[in-house]
Amino acid sequence: MSRGRDEQTTHSGEFGAGTRPIGPRQKRPAFAVLSNNDFRMRCTVRRRTSLATTLILLMTCAAAAQQKLLTIDDIYDPVKGVDFGGSPPTGLRWLKDGEHYLEARREGEGGTSQLLKVDAVSGQASPLLDVRKLERAFAALPGLSAQDAVRVSRLTSYKLNPAETAILVNDSDDLFYYEFGSEKALRLTHTPEPELGEEFSPDGRLVSFTRGGNLFVVDITTQKERALTTDGGPKLLNGRLDWVYQEELYGRGSYKGYWWSPDSSRLAFLRLDESPVHEFAIVDHIPHLQDVEMELYPKAGDPNPRVRLGVVSAAGGATSWVDTFNYEGSEPLIVRVDWSGDGARVVYEVQNREQTWLDLNYADPATGKTERILRETSKAWVAVIDNPYWLKDGSFLWLSERSGFQHIYRYSPDGKLIKQVTDGRWEADSIAGVDETGWIYFVASEHSFSAWHAYRVKLDGTGLTRLTQSEGNHAVNFSPTFKHFIDTHSDLRTPREVLICGSGGNIERVAHKPGTALAQYKLGTAEFLKVNTRDGFEMDAIMIKPPDFNPSKKYPVMTYTYSGPHAPQVRNAWWGNVYVWHQMLAERGYIIWICDNRTASGKGIESTWPVYKNFGELELRDLEDGIAWLKSQPYIDGSRIGLWGWSFGGFMTTYALTHSKTFKLGIAGGSVTDWRLYDSIYTERYMSTPQNNPEGYARSAPVGTAKDLSGKLLLIHGMIDDNVHMQNTIQFAYELQQAGKPFQLMLYPKSRHGLTDPLLVKHLMSTMTEFITSNL
Repeated sequence: MSRGRDEQTTHSGEFGAGTRPIGPRQKRPAFAVLSNNDFRMRCTVRRRTSLATTLILLMTCAAAAQQKLLTIDDIYDPVKGVDFGGSPPTGLRWLKDGEHYLEARREGEGGTSQLLKVDAVSGQASPLLDVRKLERAFAALPGLSAQDAVRVSRLTSYKLNPAETAILVNDSDDLFYYEFGSEKALRLTHTPEPELGEEFSPDGRLVSFTRGGNLFVVDITTQKERALTTDGGPKLLNGRLDWVYQEELYGRGSYKGYWWSPDSSRLAFLRLDESPVHEFAIVDHIPHLQDVEMELYPKAGDPNPRVRLGVVSAAGGATSWVDTFNYEGSEPLIVRVDWSGDGARVVYEVQNREQTWLDLNYADPATGKTERILRETSKAWVAVIDNPYWLKDGSFLWLSERSGFQHIYRYSPDGKLIKQVTDGRWEADSIAGVDETGWIYFVASEHSFSAWHAYRVKLDGTGLTRLTQSEGNHAVNFSPTFKHFIDTHSDLRTPREVLICGSGGNIERVAHKPGTALAQYKLGTAEFLKVNTRDGFEMDAIMIKPPDFNPSKKYPVMTYTYSGPHAPQVRNAWWGNVYVWHQMLAERGYIIWICDNRTASGKGIESTWPVYKNFGELELRDLEDGIAWLKSQPYIDGSRIGLWGWSFGGFMTTYALTHSKTFKLGIAGGSVTDWRLYDSIYTERYMSTPQNNPEGYARSAPVGTAKDLSGKLLLIHGMIDDNVHMQNTIQFAYELQQAGKPFQLMLYPKSRHGLTDPLLVKHLMSTMTEFITSNL
């Protein structure tokens, strides 16, 4: 499930991402039956028409255009669907000059990707490389067909070398190198086993990667490969993270578990011994002979992988192991690894199994001797903290939640606090960097808990300035010189636009305008509200009313929730197709309600601590307080309130429908129904282990209260979900059957925790819509 904070994406050169659909079907009104061409023809005004008549006709056409109603095909059909988001560019990467960035643009459906060098201020773009020359270079490689050469050269994923003169491409799990302008490409590997986690050394001379559980480097000049470890295998991973480490500690999809020293002489790496970890079978039933994945997955309370931190020379030789002997009794997790700014020491963070403290340590890379620099503690758990940000004088910036809100602190090289740089009842989320004049650039919630903004502040804490002024959410990417930044901005009602801004926040260029497709539809009013709980906590909420809202009518309500720790859903940001689908439900006469319970609110870690060791109870109480406010409104039909959610939201839905009579129906997708079935690191952070908190696990498990189900329930699960296993839904379904409780079940083959097949997503959202309209 990972930590709930919104991720501020940093692009390191990879790009290419799929979109995730969702939705239901709706009859078009009579005026929308016309084809687009017919509609344009009927709205065309002949030259001889009088000006007054022209204006009337244009106003009529404009009004008609805004009366279209949304359909499931509009939102989710892979062929007929409307691009509501406007397809903003993704994967933009600054070049080291700080004046240009890279952008990939594909020529036609499935066509060649052009890698463009774009002037940040003028927008003038030129190819970074000659794609045809690249194709010819790959085609000349032995054993690579012309068709393969075209595929490799399409650049769906690449790494740029530090000098920005060459690229590394991983295709069909082999590594290829190409220097710009050259007529020759290099095939660095040619093995049946895949190469993973590839990366250039800081000097650009070597390429590192993992294969078969071992760590390797290959010299680009000689194409000679060296194995830096030799004992790896399926259950012994050197430099490669396992499922639970990437999901819960290093970031979903981040499997690379090694780190180059700044001088390219050594690599620090994690060694994960999976031998004590239990295996879980995940079955794909679609092939004639079933595919069975045996996943190494530590459940709450079960053995974790054993972890060691090693340092090895890039030239090969014996590994020097960092001394973590003092931590062995705490079943340690090594949650971050880095090198000090001068490259003289390995810097690593350790937590105990239940994550009640976090240590920042220095280690001598030659001897492994460890020195603890500081320890973080809290009233409950300590979330993973990002690596220190090193300053030129050897001091570092550090993020900490010790005050109840995450803020920036400055420490001396030996770990003594110099200054708390930011302070207040708001969160400093991430540090973008520090420029030569001493400005710290960062992202924070100082202006609004429902949207991130960019800020800067001096090292001494003075001069705090918000750089992004427009309301809504800002995901920012600063240039290496901090002269410019890319601002991807959106709000609840407006898709993403891409702006190029100066360091002071002034807009220098609009690089991409947001999509306008929604403007032609009849949409409901979406508004932000604040609602107090019974004990006075102020919750944020979103309400979407039907387009033809009549305050004298009584409306049913469809509620969405996630509810997980520090994971707010009331965001003034573009939700994509889910927002459009909610608007479609509003068109059909439903009020949409999204209200963040306190522990999900993002209002400092202090608001989350009350959930410690007891999932469900407080979250439900807060959600019911929000519903109580709703019911006090004269236009709400309190007997017709539904709830839906996915993942933690699926858990919350099953919990609510077995602990409350508030909801007439629930839709629970990818649900955890017994926290003993979920992974160790996420669950134990908040719940401790089942051995140390058996009562809390029992209270928080919907499988134990299935007999109390109230309302109609639709359970949904991906059949090869490797995150929240389908076992959760099956066990809950079994308990419902034992209790004689009716429910509906929809399973999606070949789907994991999130559905990605556009046809299955369309089916999913059609199924959800039908369930809502039939039962609410």
